[in-house]
Amino acid sequence: MRDPKGTYYYPDPGNKKERMYVRENEGSIEFRLWNQDYPEVWTRHGWLDLDIVKRAAAMYADKKKNPLKLYDLDVARSLLKFGKKS
Repeated sequence: MRDPKGTYYYPDPGNKKERMYVRENEGSIEFRLWNQDYPEVWTRHGWLDLDIVKRAAAMYADKKKNPLKLYDLDVARSLLKFGKKS
């Protein structure tokens, strides 16, 4: 899917208030989260590559909620590949 902010997918398909935007930057796929209820997430957090996300997720290793579930590299690749064909 695409809107003026870019290409995105729903990390939780049941929650249309949250979108994960993806882009390719110098051969690396980057992610940026947008949440309708928390717009400050978009403004405070820039584009992140998966290595940065994984390092940050390590801080949540002992918590029940794993933030890595939001970041789907396969979906991101597919969306970006499809976008190039359009």
